Amino acid sequence: MILRSKSETLFAEALNYIPGGVNSPVRAFRAVGGKPFFVNRAAGCRVWDVDGNEYIDYVGTWGPAILGHAHPKIISAIKAAADFGTSFGIPNPSEVTMAKLICSLVPSVQKVRMCNSGTEACMSAIRLARGFTKRDKIIKFDGCYHGHGDSLLVKAGSGALTFGHPDSAGVPADFAKHTIALPFNDTDTVTAAFAANKNEIACVIIEPVPGNAGLYLPKPGYLEFLRTATQENGALLIFDEVMTGFRLAPGGAQERFGIKPDLTCLGKIIGGGLPVGAFGGRADIMDLLAPLGPVYQAGTLSGNPLAMAAGIAALEELTERQRAKGKRQKPEAAYERLEQLGAQLEVGMRAAARSAGVPVTFNRCGSMFCAYFTNEPVWNLADAMKSDRERFKKFFHGMLDAGVYFAPSQFEAGFLSTAHNETDIEQTVNVAMGVMKKL
Repeated sequence: MILRSKSETLFAEALNYIPGGVNSPVRAFRAVGGKPFFVNRAAGCRVWDVDGNEYIDYVGTWGPAILGHAHPKIISAIKAAADFGTSFGIPNPSEVTMAKLICSLVPSVQKVRMCNSGTEACMSAIRLARGFTKRDKIIKFDGCYHGHGDSLLVKAGSGALTFGHPDSAGVPADFAKHTIALPFNDTDTVTAAFAANKNEIACVIIEPVPGNAGLYLPKPGYLEFLRTATQENGALLIFDEVMTGFRLAPGGAQERFGIKPDLTCLGKIIGGGLPVGAFGGRADIMDLLAPLGPVYQAGTLSGNPLAMAAGIAALEELTERQRAKGKRQKPEAAYERLEQLGAQLEVGMRAAARSAGVPVTFNRCGSMFCAYFTNEPVWNLADAMKSDRERFKKFFHGMLDAGVYFAPSQFEAGFLSTAHNETDIEQTVNVAMGVMKKL
């Protein structure tokens, strides 16, 4: 049994000053039982807690650490930027560089506005869609989490789902009534919603690969259907790519699946580990934002020079082909590497489950994954809810005690980084096999 006495002391103290002892609900371990551990160092694919315990990390700060923790180029970029000041509240050159990078990489984005979080990006994109269409209603999907904006905490995923309250107290019914929540991967309900709310729906917002109820994929043709349905009904299609942006491909899920949404929400990776968000899309829509148009959005720290420097370093490193030991041979691209590691983990985890005789459905898309303790396929939230959460709790703690950190909730995705290697994956699979045999 790993000792975490210093973490326990810190958590006890935190409970006196921070609601629940944490600054984001899922960190509290309520979904898996026990007490959270506190980290004071991270490097590559590993984190170390305050008691000195080492873990292979598959959470990666919930997605941003695609290059691993404390990547030298990102740390160097932050230090260099900090020498000139931490915030200006005035336009800075790095904002332009970041905007150009995003527009060059994400297929649908012609113009982009920086903000401070994925939540802010989604809230702003929906306000913009409503302003553009002059309509109020929106469609979202069960289990998709788009941040904690009032109109979006309706059948949400992530922490809201983890704690069994997919709706939040404090959200006025008058706000929620404009949100239509539908099951993911179901075309008939979308068609019916548009028919029942003719000329009233401003937009459809979706995680193209939902990662906040575990991980499930769109069925073939589903995203294409949404693209056509929104166009035929005069609504905008918003892809929430806060998780998938720059992770599933340089241009995100929209590049991977070949779909161009009208607006895209971004975050996580574009901050290199610092707080950040962005939303962008067609120029004619984006130009409705103040100061050009009537849709207001603002932020004191938007385009923060430290976050921009970190994000630019991350994107440049991801999209630059690496040289193998300095030789000018065709190197391995970062995304090809992530795909290989993901495939190794998928094959290994499925084999481990078979060997242990434990029913597991392992979903993966690139470097994102989730293992559900069920023998049925998982295509939507209703399917995900069939997973054996008691078994997951035992699995989580067994892995953690063996030095492997997965997300402390059945309803969160896991993430790989370029800092992981084949040995890390092999070690993880071996540990998983041993843990599953005890379940």
